[in-house]
Amino acid sequence: MTEKVEKTEEQWQEELTPEQYEVLRRKGTERPFSGELNFNKESGMYRCAACGSDLFSSDAKFDSGTGWPSFTEPAETPNILLEPDNKFGMKRTEVVCATCGGHLGHVFDDGPGPTGQRYCINSASLEFDKET
Repeated sequence: MTEKVEKTEEQWQEELTPEQYEVLRRKGTERPFSGELNFNKESGMYRCAACGSDLFSSDAKFDSGTGWPSFTEPAETPNILLEPDNKFGMKRTEVVCATCGGHLGHVFDDGPGPTGQRYCINSASLEFDKET
């Protein structure tokens, strides 16, 4: 089990960009098609931008056409938490980094393949490590 990362909101604000802070700590959502990783097709690992935990492999990434990076499954299941999100009159499932508690996005049951899931993740909540 990975050790939890706990910081004050002031520390998070100092370490993250304003957009990362809005998404990861305040549960914001970036505008569709605005994130730099949405169209990334390189091989590698998508990690949490706040704590560096492995979240999604490029092998699970697909073009959902929604405007956000989408994945069929997490790379390391223990590194994410799924929590109910009933804000704004919608019934959704929030995806959260298990290590730092950062908001990543949501998971929906309209994805391709055997899982049928679409992890719709904010680009601002991710860092990409290219496979070498």
